Amino acid sequence: MKTPKPVQQLDRVIIRIAGDSGDGMQLTGERLTQETASLGNDLFTFPAFPAEIRAPAGTVAGVSSFQLHFADHDILTAGDRPDVLVAMNPAALKANIADLTAGGTLIIDTHAFTSRALARAGWAGNPLTDGSLDAFTVHAIDLTRLTLDALADSGLSRKDAERSKNMFALGLLSWMYSRPTEATLDFLGTKFAKKPAVAAANIAAFKAGWNFGETTESFAVVYEVKPASPAPGTYRNITGNTACSLGLLTAAHQARLPLFLGAYPITPASDILHELSKHQRFGVRALQFEDEIAAIGAAIGAAFGGALAVTASSGPGIALKSEAIGLAVSLEIPLVICDVQRGGPSTGLPTKTEQSDLLQAMYGRNGEAPVPVVAAQSPGDCFHAALEASRIALTYRTPVFLLSDGYLANGAEPWPVPNLDDLPDLGVEFATQPNGPDATFLPYLRDPQTLARPWAVPGTPGLEHRIGGVEKADRTGDISYSPDNHDLMVRTRQAKVDGIARNLPPLAVDDPDNNAQVLVLGWGSTYGPIGAACRRVRAAGHRIAQTHLRHLNPFPPDLGQVLAAYDRVVIPEMNLGQLAMLIRARYLVDAVSITQVRGVPFKAAHLADALQEVIDHG
Repeated sequence: MKTPKPVQQLDRVIIRIAGDSGDGMQLTGERLTQETASLGNDLFTFPAFPAEIRAPAGTVAGVSSFQLHFADHDILTAGDRPDVLVAMNPAALKANIADLTAGGTLIIDTHAFTSRALARAGWAGNPLTDGSLDAFTVHAIDLTRLTLDALADSGLSRKDAERSKNMFALGLLSWMYSRPTEATLDFLGTKFAKKPAVAAANIAAFKAGWNFGETTESFAVVYEVKPASPAPGTYRNITGNTACSLGLLTAAHQARLPLFLGAYPITPASDILHELSKHQRFGVRALQFEDEIAAIGAAIGAAFGGALAVTASSGPGIALKSEAIGLAVSLEIPLVICDVQRGGPSTGLPTKTEQSDLLQAMYGRNGEAPVPVVAAQSPGDCFHAALEASRIALTYRTPVFLLSDGYLANGAEPWPVPNLDDLPDLGVEFATQPNGPDATFLPYLRDPQTLARPWAVPGTPGLEHRIGGVEKADRTGDISYSPDNHDLMVRTRQAKVDGIARNLPPLAVDDPDNNAQVLVLGWGSTYGPIGAACRRVRAAGHRIAQTHLRHLNPFPPDLGQVLAAYDRVVIPEMNLGQLAMLIRARYLVDAVSITQVRGVPFKAAHLADALQEVIDHG
């Protein structure tokens, strides 16, 4: 009887799977993520893929990868460097080997390492034989041949059988890290239910990968990462785009309004359209339009008609929507504008992440057109950010920017499913009666607390009023070219946005000893890397404080007081210092700006080094 292999306990592991964009790397990573989530580990993912639908096979530019970081404790990022790299071809190895941690595990499909494939990927020699991989634990395995052997009796062609090699790799990884397999087997049967032969082949390949790990002499140890201990509750694995979609859907439910999405497909925001289009039974109307301008125009119409209206895009699409956003500012109607940021300018890096739309959201319109700006900080937090953006839009009758980015949109983490009873009531009161003298309706007569104007659903008797982009007269809404009136309306719209700050909660500052001299200020998806970097700095025996901004326009009312409490303020951003510029201008704080625009998130180790430099040298 075969002796079971020993089990080695780990507290965390980072795995990256890489291959051609047609090799199913994203599906493999998603299945490994679902297995990990069901086991109860804390996790964070980072998918990366080419911008082209079918990038050139075998080239570094065509590599698709998926990184999964899971642990028995709370984690904040997808990890700096993988401990395990699975490379399905020479290009995948070339694109990712520099990130693999020293002494890390490398699993290579040797089948693809032909001289032609090596040259196509840019290798001068063969890394499997020239010693360039000596710093790693290398498992050189012909995964393709093993998959073909396992499917010899499947009846599939060689080409079709080869496509199951990603499931062989998934089976091997599932064995190596003691992942549950039942859900993956059920998933494969369901996904390929209309193609029974393909379903059977993928299941067979998955089992063959598991059995290979169990029986081969190459792998002497099984690894185990025990479940984390999160707060009690019901959890699901969720991506940022899905969380954003569910947050918008929940906001409409809490407001007792229909939800309308007007959108045009654009990476990385398209999944908001895909997700919301599934929920017609909840009163969602998700429409794909011929262009970005039509999409926001329809959303503005839906908002005028009494819906919680949303449009979703990325930087290039937001630029096209800018005039219509100004129209929504002038009309003073509730509209949520989701900007899932990506690398720019122009087409830029469609599948890579960046935070460079902040100034566009703040000022990217003609005239004085203030728009509140809310930012999400993690994939699951996109839900709560969407709720908050909707609350502000409905309460203050204004368009609101909801900023996410590619890292959050495509990344995943465990998300505690909230109880609806614990969420805010977002109910609104439509205007139903005339509010002026002699039974007239004054569409710009404002609420004294919020400065919001009445929301009158078209067709309500006696509440007819003009709409359009020409300046409105105060109270009556008539067209006005009066200099004094224009000055009043511009200042009133600005005062309305500024007044949002009065009802914002105090900033939460993480300063464990309450005596740090350096404060790290962040926004958006830098939350995880900043948090992980601060943990490293504190573990090294140094003091550092952290706070993160949900609201970027207006800023929280106590932000100036918080900044003044520290000798130095450091602002890491995935842009060239946009928030830092705003902070310096508003608060006259000589903030230290740490920036990168590489299309990837900050590495916690690099950020920790930069923070340590500030602590040491001021």
